Amino acid sequence: MSESDYVIDEMIPSADIAARIKELSGEIASEFSGTSKLFVVGLLRGSFIFIADLVRELDLPVEIDFLEASSYGDSMESSREVRILKDLRGQIEGRDVLLVEDIVDTGHTLNHVLNLLQSRSPAKLRTIALLDKPDRREVDICADWIGFKIPDEFVVGYGIDFAQRNRNLPHIGKVRFVKT
Repeated sequence: MSESDYVIDEMIPSADIAARIKELSGEIASEFSGTSKLFVVGLLRGSFIFIADLVRELDLPVEIDFLEASSYGDSMESSREVRILKDLRGQIEGRDVLLVEDIVDTGHTLNHVLNLLQSRSPAKLRTIALLDKPDRREVDICADWIGFKIPDEFVVGYGIDFAQRNRNLPHIGKVRFVKT
């Protein structure tokens, strides 16, 4: 598939993303107001831009770590088999943890990672996802905070890729395939 096989239509402008992150950061700061330090876990690679913007808006002391899970590879469809490619460096036992996900699609990745983190006995574990596709859900799971609910469209931008392209777009865009 070459870059000329598809176009990207803007779905969520960068200004809307920034405004929503500001709202969400206030709710998260309120939820974790008594914490000595919030352990923020970003799911790589798609969440890296979202996590950077989110933690800059949080009025809390934070520690950041990353976990990399894969269920897509370069495909547009989830394999439903979640593999942990990079684990946390820090310990979360007894700590307040916020898991940051780019998009909740089938729910398999979020479910797998939540079970993994829960097994490590955090004091409190909450989740936030920039995007939620409830129509694609196969696992009964939902993030505690959601930036935007979207229809069942293949999206890119703001950290989310298609075959490692388009992560650098400042907005969320819908991929539309064209015949060449």
